[in-house]
Amino acid sequence: MLPFLGFSQGYKFGPAEKDFAGYLFAYFKGNDVKDEAICFAISTDGYNYKALNANNPVIDSKLISSTGGVRDPHILRAEDGKTFYMVATDMTSSKGWDSNRAMVLLKSTDLLNWSSSIINIQTKYPNQENLKRVWAPQTIFDPSVGKYMIYWSMQHGNGPDIIYYAYANKDFTDLEGTPKPLFLPKSGKSCIDGDIINKNGIFHLFYKTEGHGNGIRLALTDSLTSGKWIEQPGYKQQTHEAVEGSGVFKLNNSDSYILMYDMYMKGKYQFCESKDLDVFKAVDQQISMDFHPRHGTIIPVTRRELKTLTDKWGLPAGIKLPTDNNPALEGYYADPEALYSEKTKKYYIYPTSDGFDGWGGYYFKTFSSDNLKDWKDEGVILDLKKDLTWANRNAWAPCIIEKKAKGKYKYYYYFCGAQKIGVAVADDPAGPFTDSGKPLIDFKPEGVKNGQEIDPDVFADPKTGKTYLYWGNGYMAAAELNKDMVSVNKSTVKVIALDNTFREGIYVFYRQGKYYFMWSEDDTRSPNYRVRYGYSDSPVGPITIPNNNIVIQKDESKGIYGTGHNSVLQLPGKDEWRIVYHRISRPNGINMP
Repeated sequence: MLPFLGFSQGYKFGPAEKDFAGYLFAYFKGNDVKDEAICFAISTDGYNYKALNANNPVIDSKLISSTGGVRDPHILRAEDGKTFYMVATDMTSSKGWDSNRAMVLLKSTDLLNWSSSIINIQTKYPNQENLKRVWAPQTIFDPSVGKYMIYWSMQHGNGPDIIYYAYANKDFTDLEGTPKPLFLPKSGKSCIDGDIINKNGIFHLFYKTEGHGNGIRLALTDSLTSGKWIEQPGYKQQTHEAVEGSGVFKLNNSDSYILMYDMYMKGKYQFCESKDLDVFKAVDQQISMDFHPRHGTIIPVTRRELKTLTDKWGLPAGIKLPTDNNPALEGYYADPEALYSEKTKKYYIYPTSDGFDGWGGYYFKTFSSDNLKDWKDEGVILDLKKDLTWANRNAWAPCIIEKKAKGKYKYYYYFCGAQKIGVAVADDPAGPFTDSGKPLIDFKPEGVKNGQEIDPDVFADPKTGKTYLYWGNGYMAAAELNKDMVSVNKSTVKVIALDNTFREGIYVFYRQGKYYFMWSEDDTRSPNYRVRYGYSDSPVGPITIPNNNIVIQKDESKGIYGTGHNSVLQLPGKDEWRIVYHRISRPNGINMP
């Protein structure tokens, strides 16, 4: 299991920061109606951007707006990791700066196909007769209520522009409740173009003052709806030019942030860099764009998402997409078990759900693929806290076997829970799985005093038809499973001798008359964690250990460390094999505690 701290302790979906390989910039181009539309650009380094679709709109404004134009697009990745929300001003400037009353809400799961809704504040809510304008909506997740907050500026009559908020409904198609003021500066003056980023539980609101010493200011709070904001002194832009439309994003795999803003009188953007979101330094010489954006936002994207975007809109000249095929799964997962299902004709990976404090994960997921390249998250298949009575923590290192009897398939899933081994059963490789109701292995074999009862592996012997369960950390044990597959024949429990390189993670398979045993050496937190092998004429040993028996190990020149706890997959009908393993995440995992 890979050590990683700092995640919330709920179900995890989608990519982690390690998976981000580039950036998506959503913007509009100008004040002509044809330019008041959403465009996309991409970057692989956060500094140099190339427009997609030859700088033409990727969404037709006439199909999503009431005015025929949209401006100020803000894009956000949802907490589920796979949904994207975008909001925009429903407006064409040709009708006047006080002409619009609506915003557009958009939703997508692939960045290509967007559903949309128009929210007209004046017609939706009462007492809005003197509403003059609805500008620059944005979205942020409010963890205190588990909802997505949409915030925007509005002006009524001759009053100041005020930043309001309301929560989006579950489907992101409408607003719930009545809009309320989000931020009221002590000056009582206008504020527009709010942009909020959450850094370590503190919400940083960057906003533009309007009509009085124009510039970008900053206010802080630890509760979005408390009304208690700490206004910071000074302006954050690093130019004397007029600015608007600020946006902040974090550079991938870095502790640096970029504050960008539209120098609208000059027709270009400025980027400023900061580590504390307080002191910023312009980085003009590092920035390039082959387009002239107006008010937009930038989010990180994965290599898969970059490929999706460029497959659709073309690969811009000068952009080189990442060529890495690993990691296979986005997010933090470890101890992978691989299966090819004869029932579904698909491949499956069953990993440990990692990224929890103290390796305290409590649920298992599976991922499916028909090509070993594109993996679908099938969701949680077993939740120790909900589905078990005998364990509620340390859900580690599963394994699975497919059995067919009387024309029906069954799936037996062996796993660790609270340093014991259990078994759950399903009719489909993606579950749902039902626990047997008690631990299968909660004892040490005779003569064993140390180690842990973890890391099971299940193996069906093609020569005898018997099925074996293997397990152990610090020792390796084996036993025959009874025909019910949910109990072991304790009279067959045996400790199999190995050399002192054995730590954990046994995996057994059969090929050309030999039984092959693989195991992991060293501690899973060590960069030297690696896989070794031996072979035998029997599924329970004795095991012959070759002199040069390393299967996979670190490659410091490529930043690859901690390659271990593997399984092996035979491609159906072929003598071709794949090893599936985990390693320490790149580029920063090696520096994690």
